[in-house]
Amino acid sequence: MNMLLWNLFDCVLALLALVLGWRVVSSHDLKRAVVLFIAFGLLMSLIWARLAAPDLALAEAAIGAGLTGALLLSALRQQPASSESPVRSLMDVYGSLVLVLVLGGVMAWALFAAPGMVQGSSSNNPIYLQLEQSGVSNPVTAVLLNFRAYDTLLEIAVLFCVAIGVLAFGRERQHVMPAGPLLGVLMRVLVPLLVVMSSYLLWVGAHAPGGAFQAGAVLAAAGILLHLGGMPTLGMPGPLNLRWLLIAGLACFLLVGLATMLNGASFLTYPQAWTSVLILLIETGAVLSIAATLVLAYRGGGAPLDQPQGEGSHEERL
Repeated sequence: MNMLLWNLFDCVLALLALVLGWRVVSSHDLKRAVVLFIAFGLLMSLIWARLAAPDLALAEAAIGAGLTGALLLSALRQQPASSESPVRSLMDVYGSLVLVLVLGGVMAWALFAAPGMVQGSSSNNPIYLQLEQSGVSNPVTAVLLNFRAYDTLLEIAVLFCVAIGVLAFGRERQHVMPAGPLLGVLMRVLVPLLVVMSSYLLWVGAHAPGGAFQAGAVLAAAGILLHLGGMPTLGMPGPLNLRWLLIAGLACFLLVGLATMLNGASFLTYPQAWTSVLILLIETGAVLSIAATLVLAYRGGGAPLDQPQGEGSHEERL
């Protein structure tokens, strides 16, 4: 009976994915399509959690639904209002909001339940056979930063190229009006929690779902929230420090790889006694780079190096 209910639940998830996907691509109202896209991202997070892949579920929720949704909504800020009736538009907005909240609640439950659903490791699985030598007990982190560290190094390099493109061609987005009393209280509560959660995801990634990409996305969410609240420079690095953060992940990766070669081993072949420390060092640099890149992608090109951040508008600086 229990298995039958789970199979029914999976069928509902698959059906919802098809329906939401169709509504996203067929909606004539771009703003409604973006809200439905955010709901679709949360649904995909739930599906990943049901597939016992909580790392992917966290990444999809933070990046696929959260930050990508924020970027799309920001891009549509200047779009003209829809011509449909205000009542219909209001019903769509509240309906989509309820759907997002419901999916978010179910996803949170699934993420907490997912570790208990994971089946035991197979004795023939090569990842689990080499897990003790990886320096971490989370097989996902072991694959990303030890067994196939070259792939992750290239992913960090791609993010670095994206940051260069934003700095070179992006136009810095002006922050919105200062936060009101409600948003101000919310920011004072959420921003410290997001920073603490990011640190926790970074630390726990060695033995549980989490890691650099999830921690970086959560840390970037704090920066974007400050920008939305009209305080884009509060606690944010200046232009020069921002550039140092952008190269932190790639620099840590390359320096560790070169250090292993000087030690007589192959590139990114960690010494057994230092494996866990070196992986944590690489992940810390990656978190800073990922967060800086995502905030930069939302905010746009950075201020010139010879002018403090936040002084004057973009047009005045030109």
